[in-house]
Amino acid sequence: MKVHERFLKYVKIDTQSLPEAENIPSSKKQKDLGRLLVEEMISIGIKDAYMDENGYVYGTVKGNADGPAIGFIAHMDTSPDMPGNNVKPKIIYDYDGSDIVLNEEKQIVMETKTFDHLLKYKGQDLIVTDGTTLLGADDKAGIAEIMSMAEYFINNPQIKHGTIKIGFTPDEEVGRGADLFNIEEFNADYAYTVDGGEIGELEYENFNAASAKVKISGVNIHPGTAKNKMKNSILIGMEFHNMLPVHETPENTEGYEGFSLLNDMSGNVEETLLEYIIRDHNLEKFNIKKDRFQKITYYLNEKYGQGTVELELKDQYFNMKEKILPHMHIIENAVRAMEDIGIEPSVVPIRGGTDGARLSYMGLPCPNLCTGGHNFHGKYEYISIQSMEKVVELLIEIARAK
Repeated sequence: MKVHERFLKYVKIDTQSLPEAENIPSSKKQKDLGRLLVEEMISIGIKDAYMDENGYVYGTVKGNADGPAIGFIAHMDTSPDMPGNNVKPKIIYDYDGSDIVLNEEKQIVMETKTFDHLLKYKGQDLIVTDGTTLLGADDKAGIAEIMSMAEYFINNPQIKHGTIKIGFTPDEEVGRGADLFNIEEFNADYAYTVDGGEIGELEYENFNAASAKVKISGVNIHPGTAKNKMKNSILIGMEFHNMLPVHETPENTEGYEGFSLLNDMSGNVEETLLEYIIRDHNLEKFNIKKDRFQKITYYLNEKYGQGTVELELKDQYFNMKEKILPHMHIIENAVRAMEDIGIEPSVVPIRGGTDGARLSYMGLPCPNLCTGGHNFHGKYEYISIQSMEKVVELLIEIARAK
């Protein structure tokens, strides 16, 4: 089966994770894809493939040569930011470099003036959405590429390679993909997540990440008699937000610059909830950002009364760089593999996170490789078939015994 055919099969299965759920997997439907993957793995010859009770899928391609046991990991869930059900992917064959009409009825167009990277793919075949859902290349493209790599080695036993460990995780998009990953049973010397973007990307630096929930309690009084009595929690919430630096937002930052994102806000006069994510590559700057939330909370409680503002700060993951630096041969091997097959390496910091960040801190060094996709988490998501095929070639090259 071709890699894009696998991908098209996987994206038809809704695996959207649920940030508000506490169980793992956060949505039972993720196991629908897990069961399909186990069946497919067994059918191509991965005899030990299984899914555990938490929705994690594992399997082994046995080695036929000496070498390290290398893991390849991707996540099964899709982002809660955009609908992931009823995905209707379309293939634009021999893309001509023009704007792409995703949905004529709804007049949804992917324009090259906004997404100029489209022009890199002129003459290639692009898989796009119908404009009403995300596509799911994050990270079902990674799954398809790993599966195609595994099938290649099984069908070509003359190609020498060490042991290849495969892992597919739930709930990466809600920050819990590595929570119950069985490092000991996986038993790899090191691994790669296949969860990046454009072809050539290789990442071993990611954000330090935290979440912040700000609950504001107000006092609701009839507006006709509210003078000196009403305490409007919505306005206090606005005041809280306006005390954060206006330039430290995602739309104003790039590269190594961190940010705080107001991801959700809801409420009324009586009670308001603000939900943030906090990100920075630099640990010192990360801690300063978190400390700022605490100082604003203290200030507003002094101003409006103790208990007005309640802050819940939670660390989510940390920059994997510290854990990768002692194992830089992992990066060097990937760079060499890219160069050997004609991919130009682009070693860049992740402006996000992967399961690999958590896994690296759990003892499994795990940088991130490209999938070939663009515009993740939204209706303009797309991926080149030729890029997917090249990523399969890259995984094969990394796993081959040299």
